[in-house]
Amino acid sequence: MESIAVIGAGIMGRGIAYVAAKAGFDTNLVDTNAASLYQAETAIRELIHKGIARGKIMEHEQKQLQHRFTFTTSVEEAVTSVDLVIEAVPEKRELKKQVFEQLERYAPKACLFASNTSTISPTEMGSYGNRSEKTIAMHFFNPVHQMKLVEIVRGLETSDDTVARIKAIAEKLGKETVIMNEFPGFVTSRMSALIGNEAFCMLQEGLGTPEEIDKAIKLGLNFPMGPFELGDLVGLDTRLNNLRYLHEKLGEKYRPAPLLEQYVQAGRLGRKTGKGVYNYTVTT
Repeated sequence: MESIAVIGAGIMGRGIAYVAAKAGFDTNLVDTNAASLYQAETAIRELIHKGIARGKIMEHEQKQLQHRFTFTTSVEEAVTSVDLVIEAVPEKRELKKQVFEQLERYAPKACLFASNTSTISPTEMGSYGNRSEKTIAMHFFNPVHQMKLVEIVRGLETSDDTVARIKAIAEKLGKETVIMNEFPGFVTSRMSALIGNEAFCMLQEGLGTPEEIDKAIKLGLNFPMGPFELGDLVGLDTRLNNLRYLHEKLGEKYRPAPLLEQYVQAGRLGRKTGKGVYNYTVTT
C-alpha cells in the first residue's frame, strides 16, 4: 500500500493527511471548499516547521515530505488511483452517504474505504457502495499527530483481511490500535460523551466553575485534559451531535444537557470559533 486519499480538510482530515505523508504515503487531501483546503495546507506547513524546530523532522526531509502531498477540490482526481480512502467529513449521515457514493464511482475496486467516524455505523456506510467487506471505521483522535490511538471498528461484513491491512497501516502511521466490533459509540465516544455531558450537568447545577470542574477531573482522576477543555478542542457541536446519536440509539443516559444545547445555539462551539466554555480570543 503506497497511496492514501483523505476526504475532508478539517482539523481531523488535515491531521490524518499529515501523519500519512510523514509515514511515507503519497497523500491526496481533498475538500470541495477551496478555502478549507487552503487553511489545511497552511496548517500542515506549520506542523512541518514545528517538527523541524523540535528535531522530529530533519530539514533535508522537508522537501520530500511536502512532495508527498496533493491538495485538490476534486474527489475523482484524489481517489482514482489510491489504495485507501479515509473519509473525515462532519458526522452527518447524508453527507457521508454522498461521499461514499462518490468513492464507489471513482475509486479502484481494490481500494479500501475507512471512515474517521466516532459514532456512525461502518455497516451502514458499507451499504452505500458495493464493497462492504472493504469498509471499516478508523477512528483517530485530536490532535492526530500527538494522540497514540486509532480505534478500528469492523462492520457486520468487514473482512478479516481488511481488518488486518488497516491495523498494519495504523501501525505504520505510528499508532497503537484496538479492534472493536461495531456498537453505537464504540468505546471511546461512549465514555467521552458521558463524561463531557455530566460536566455540563454539573455546570448548569452550579456545582462549580468550569475551571474548578476541569481541575478536579485532571488532578483527581489523572486525566490529561478536563472535560470542558476537551469539549472545546473537539467542538461542542460535534459533542452535541454525538450525544444526540447516542441518545437515539442507547437511551436516556445520553440525553444532552440543556446547557450544552444552549452553548451550541449561541455559536459557542469551542476553539474553532474562539469561544466555547472558555474564551480563546486575545484582547489587547
